[in-house]
Amino acid sequence: MRIDGQKLRLAATKSDISGSLFDDVNLSGATYENVNMSGSRFHNINLAGCRFEDACMSGWTISDVNLSGLRIDNVNLVGASIANSRMAGMTIDGIEVTELLSCWHEHHPAAEVKTA
Repeated sequence: MRIDGQKLRLAATKSDISGSLFDDVNLSGATYENVNMSGSRFHNINLAGCRFEDACMSGWTISDVNLSGLRIDNVNLVGASIANSRMAGMTIDGIEVTELLSCWHEHHPAAEVKTA
């Protein structure tokens, strides 16, 4: 099915629309419940103000993304890696990450910095 140049409100339930293409589409205010988006690719998207709850995001890779103001709470970060990133103002349990890194480098001057 092809929808072009239309302004519609769709309700898709118990449907398989895998392999679909959305280009220059406004999905603001949309709700996704029990949706499988594994293997999807997102490029040039605006997710400002979005909320993700009870989600599986294992294996995610994000690059060239603005995450300012991001709040992460009750999250499994086992194996997570952050590299080549601006972290000014970022905190972990209220502690400034830049201060943590500065302290660590001070006590491990010969340590090599690893990148992801």
